[in-house]
Amino acid sequence: MNKNQALPWDHPRFRSWIAVGRACQLMQQVLTRALADLDIKPPHLDILVNLYRFEGMTQQELARKLLVGRSNMSMLLPQMEKRGLIARSGDSRDRRVLRLSLTEEGRSLAEKAMQIQTEVIERTLSHTPIERCQELAEIMESVAASLIREIRDEE
Repeated sequence: MNKNQALPWDHPRFRSWIAVGRACQLMQQVLTRALADLDIKPPHLDILVNLYRFEGMTQQELARKLLVGRSNMSMLLPQMEKRGLIARSGDSRDRRVLRLSLTEEGRSLAEKAMQIQTEVIERTLSHTPIERCQELAEIMESVAASLIREIRDEE
C-alpha cells in the first residue's frame, strides 16, 4: 500500500462494517448452540422456517430467498428429507418442478426451533427499545439491498 492510500480502519464507516460482521458471526454461534439439542444448525432452521411460512416452494425459490446457491440446497435438502423433515412432491402443472413441504415431524421441529430462535432474539435484544430495533432493521435491510444489487451487477 502506498502512503496516500486510505486504510480500511481509517474509513468513517469501518466501525459499522466490523460491528455488523461481528454481530452476525456471534449470532450464528449463539443460535448454533441454542439449536444443538434439536440436532439442527441455522441453515436447517432457515429452511424449516421458510417452508413453514411458504409451503410448496421450489428448491430454486428457497435458494433465492435464502441467498444461497442451489448447490447448498442440494446438500442440505437430501439430509433433511432422509431425516423425515421435508418431502418433495411433483407440481401438478409442471412435471419438471418439485415442491418442498414439511412433514409432520418437520413442522413440529420447526415450531420448537422457532421458539428457541424467538427466545434468543428476546434475550439478545430485550435491552434495546423496539423503536431502535425497527431503525436497526431498516438500516440492515438497506445494507442488504445494496449488497444484493452489487452481487447482481457482477453476475
